[in-house]
Amino acid sequence: MQPSPLPEELAAGPFSTARARELGLTASRLRRGDLEHPTRGAHVCTPPSTLATRAAAYSVGMPSDRAFSHVTSAVLQSFPLPTLLEEEASTGPLHVMARTKDGRVLRKGCAGHRGLELRSTLELAGVRVVGPADTWVDLGELRRGRLTLDDLVVVGDAVVARVDQQSGIEVPSGSRTSPGTRALQEALHARVRPRGKVLLRQALELIRPRVRSPMETRARLMFVRAGFPEPEPGGVVRDETGEFLAEGDLVWRRERVIAEYQGADHAPIGRRSIDANRRDLLEDMGWFVRELFAEDVYRRPRRITTMEAVARMLGLDPSTLMIT
Repeated sequence: MQPSPLPEELAAGPFSTARARELGLTASRLRRGDLEHPTRGAHVCTPPSTLATRAAAYSVGMPSDRAFSHVTSAVLQSFPLPTLLEEEASTGPLHVMARTKDGRVLRKGCAGHRGLELRSTLELAGVRVVGPADTWVDLGELRRGRLTLDDLVVVGDAVVARVDQQSGIEVPSGSRTSPGTRALQEALHARVRPRGKVLLRQALELIRPRVRSPMETRARLMFVRAGFPEPEPGGVVRDETGEFLAEGDLVWRRERVIAEYQGADHAPIGRRSIDANRRDLLEDMGWFVRELFAEDVYRRPRRITTMEAVARMLGLDPSTLMIT
């Protein structure tokens, strides 16, 4: 015998046992084979296949005073993690945080954490997650080796960009402080002896506002570690009348040099045309522009060639720099 149809509300997504009972479903109906049960007290018609749908399914089966944290929170908020961690977040246990007095969440498919009362939270597509700045600190508390210093700077730059955008405050070119950087500082300082605090402090010193992509972060760190003057991320360039010309990824303003990272979003011919026109305008105004690609950061021969070329643009002697 076919199971009786579900109410339309329940067929649309995950639902809790409590809601099913409110709508008149019996315990025997919830046990029928057309339903999946991702966790205790949660039911779905279609098995969850993504991190977002898994989190949504688990969420309806747990008390409301819980939040997804650590790598689960980071991926749900689209913060950039190393590929291995993103894959683990998508297929491994969900990281769930409860208040300290409630103890760790003990459910199959979950990694439990305590301390939610010390963290900010937000609602994301109906799912509660730990806020961006607190998620960054939580990532730094993962066991040693899970995230490098550069990985934490990449995530931190992305968190700062998100918080700054949501604040509605325009952060000036060249600024090292912003609502986002202050949020990270406050989140870290609010913790009492967190694991990984030394690494988090080191990352905080390197995090900057106005960064638009992970590779811009990694390129900036490459130059800084080699002894180059630190460039402005997202530096606004204007002509002699003050009119906007461009926003450069990495800008050495005094030397009038710009390094532009060319990712996959720059590949379409229309975008290439815009980039070429902008480069011509900048060079006509006396700026030097160097395009950067992933290979210029990750492959040693290309990295050396790139840094030597930028050094010469900046009027630096490459032999005085730590180019490796």
